[in-house]
This record gives sequence, C-alpha cells and structure tokens, in this order.
Amino acid sequence: MKVFLIYVRDEDFCRLLPPELGGARFSEGRVQVMAFPPIGIETLAPIIRQHGHEVRMFDTCHPLMKEEHIAEAVRDEQPDVIALSFLSTTAYPATDSMAQRLKQTAPETPIIVGGVFATINAKEILADSPAIDYIARGEGEELLPDFLENLASPGKVGGLVWRSGSEIIANPLRPIIEDLDQFPYPDRSSLPIDYIESMPLDVPAVLSLERFCTIQTSRGCPYQCIYCGIPSLADRRWRHRSPEHVLGEMQQLSDEGYRSIYLTDDQFLLNSKRISAICQGIIDRKLQFTWGCEGRADSVAIDQFPIMAKANCNFLAFGVEAGTQKVLDRLKKMQTLAQVDHAVSEAKRHGIETIHGFFLIGSPEETEAEILASFRFAARLKLDTFGFNRLCVYRGTPLWRDYVERGIIDDVRDWKKWFKCSDIDPTILAGEVVNRTRMKGYLLLFANRLFLRPLQTIRLLRRFGRYMKKSDILKLLWSPFRKRSLTLKPSLPMPMIDQGLTAPVRVTVSKD
Repeated sequence: MKVFLIYVRDEDFCRLLPPELGGARFSEGRVQVMAFPPIGIETLAPIIRQHGHEVRMFDTCHPLMKEEHIAEAVRDEQPDVIALSFLSTTAYPATDSMAQRLKQTAPETPIIVGGVFATINAKEILADSPAIDYIARGEGEELLPDFLENLASPGKVGGLVWRSGSEIIANPLRPIIEDLDQFPYPDRSSLPIDYIESMPLDVPAVLSLERFCTIQTSRGCPYQCIYCGIPSLADRRWRHRSPEHVLGEMQQLSDEGYRSIYLTDDQFLLNSKRISAICQGIIDRKLQFTWGCEGRADSVAIDQFPIMAKANCNFLAFGVEAGTQKVLDRLKKMQTLAQVDHAVSEAKRHGIETIHGFFLIGSPEETEAEILASFRFAARLKLDTFGFNRLCVYRGTPLWRDYVERGIIDDVRDWKKWFKCSDIDPTILAGEVVNRTRMKGYLLLFANRLFLRPLQTIRLLRRFGRYMKKSDILKLLWSPFRKRSLTLKPSLPMPMIDQGLTAPVRVTVSKD
C-alpha cells in the first residue's frame, strides 16, 4: 500500500534561508528552510514501512510541496491513503484547503487527519470538512498501521473517528503508549530539506548553519497551567524513552553529521537520574553536537546543569511567564520568583551559553504595574534572550473551559477559533494598553541591558551578526516598538513538536 504523509504548516512559521546565506548547502538538490523538522511524520514513516507499506513524505515549507504540487503527485502516483498532520488551530484552514484539493484530485482515496487540534476537535472537523474522511485521535505510531490494516473495517481501529453515512462515530480511545523505546528512529533523510537552526522571530535570525534537527526524548507534562492543553492529552502523564535508546539515536545523528540538536520535550528537566545518564553518555561517546532544551524553573533536575553544560548543552529555555507571584498563581504555574531566579543563575553559573525566558502579558486581573514588574524582573535575571507575548486561549486548555463557563466563549460556535485574551476577557487590560505597556517595558529592559550588561549584549549581537544583515538586526531591535496590528496573527515563540499524528505544542501567545 502506498501512503502519502503530509505535514501542513502555518506558513508564518517557516521561511527559506536568506539568499545571502543560500550557498551553505549540505547536499545538492535540497532547500534550506528556517523551521523545525516535522518530527511527527518523520517518526511515522519508518513504522509504516516496517508494516510493509510504501511511504512518501511532504512538508509544505518546501516551495515545491505546496497544495498544487502535492495534488499533482497524488494524480501521478495514486496513493492508497493520504495522511495529513498539522499542529494547531492556525494551520486548520490550510489543512482543510489541502484536503479539499486532494479529494477533488482523487475522490476515492481516503484522507485521514491527525494532530493535537484534530484530537480535541475530531467530531467538529468531520462535520465541518466533507473532504476529510477520518480523524486519528491521540498518538499515531500504533493507530495508523492499524488503520491501514483495517480500511474496510474502521470500527475496529481504536482512536479513530469516522463517518458511517450521515453519522459520525468515535471509536474508543487507545491507551497511551507506555513503551517509547519500541519504535525505530525517525526518517530524517527522505525529505529534500535542510532545516536551519533559527529563532522564530519577525526577521530572519539564523543561529547557525550547522546541520540541525530535533529529537523527542519524552512526552507529556504533569502540570496544569491554565493556558496549556498538553497535560490533558495524556492525563497529565509524563513518559520517557530510556537513556540507552536516546543515546542510540544521538549516536546515529552525530555519525550522520548533525551538529546542532534541539530536544522538543515539553519537560526535559523532570528526572535527574535520566538526564545524568544521557549527558554522561554524550560525554563518554564524544558526540559531536551542541544541543538545547526547555523546562521548568522549579524542576528537581537543576542540579544537573553542570553535567549538561559539560555535555555541550548550549541553550536552555524557561517558561518564566510573569514577574509577580500573583500572576504566576493566577496562571497556576506552581513556581516562585525565587525558583526562577535560582534556575537562571545556576544555568549561567555552570556555563550554559544562551538562556531564554518565555513571558506572558495580558493575563487575567494583571495591572499595568504588574506587566512592568515582569520586565523589571527579566532585567534582573541573567537571561540572554526573552519574549513577552500576549496570552491567548485555545480550545482544550483550562482557560478555554473557564471562558466557556463564564459565557465569554461559545464552545459550539467557536471551536475552530483562538482568541487574544485581552480582546475578550473584561478582567484583562485592553489590547492597546497591553501593547503600550509592553513598549515601555522593552525600553526599560533594553536600557538595562545596554548600560548594565553591555558585554552580554555585545556577545549576543555578535552571534546574530554572524548570519544576519545589520538591517535585519536593527529590525529585530525595533520590532517591539512598531505599531501593533489588531488583526489576529499567531505566534509560536519557541519549540514546536508533534508526536505521531498528534502534535502537542506550547501554543499560548501572540506577538501582536
């Protein structure tokens, strides 16, 4: 059986390498794109092949893998099944459009769709999009092969939502996968794309031209922050691959020439013993790459920063979120300002090169003074980079349920929407006020960095300057102060991940 695996992106989150850097190629016939690789379909491809099927992958960040090109491939190659994977609310319109185009091209070919948004909104999508035939809820590693074996009997496939005439049927969910070591390593060679390590900013910000990829070493999150839907997908369960399995994949990547790796785990810093084993393995094997990850500032694994730095961890991102305990508590972050300060200081003290801080502004009941307090807190921290983004609400999060109960959101009408909280919540400052206060905060923060930490600022600008034009650096520095559009434009500040056909992601904020 021939299967097309297609990753549909929100086009705002990928861009071709700037022409002035385009000469840096790893091999001919490939394009260079600033984006995270589609690790979900890369993971599924070898699993499907193990079951005897033929696979072709597509990623719509490729200029020749757009809707019209994939439709042409469907017409020429006539796959038996088309599987679409997408990340979140913002990519649903493109996914629906893709499904319609491919269904017109091959009316008899079944189209199955997966991802976090699809898992949460399975029945709604089937009612909304007649071109989509099936929804895969949950992880795809076991579901998709089962589906391919039971095309004529969809009722046998756990986790599948499907149509029978005019009726939409939701089969019982599959158990979450406990043994993550059982699957082969992702296929990172079949897509003719070199993914470039970059910051997802409004201007090109290439961090390196080293060969770059992502790894997922664990899944899930046991916490319950109100803006995040990841914990609900696996009942707040955190599952992880063994250090031996992770190191086997890392060895393969090092041997293949990858020199920069990002761990897309929702929470990497949860288990000290496991982190120590992975880092010691990197050191013992003399693996030739640098790597980064993100985690919580209150994690027990902060004691592992020394060995992480020794194992070439050069980037660490913390979800700080706010600079006042009141707002942290309202977000149910379950961490303290002292813990954040300690974690950032320890990371820098032990030599981790770049520390990033995620911040949210425009939270419920947050005042202008409290927003500015977050900027002052960031100024005191030893952060290298930071992002202050407006809180948004997505279906599947505790905040969405709160807004439904309060009558602010209609769960039936609004299922495929997302909102900037300051646009709909009367307890939040108006968007214009939030943006104006953010500009003041950035002025305060930039002044602090320039005059109190000039060496740190110069080192960071030099790093950006390796691959960015001066004009782009100036745009980057000016971007916080430009007039903000009131139109809805999504933003993902840092790592996007997708597992199987399901794609948990830290989709919580907007730059606008």
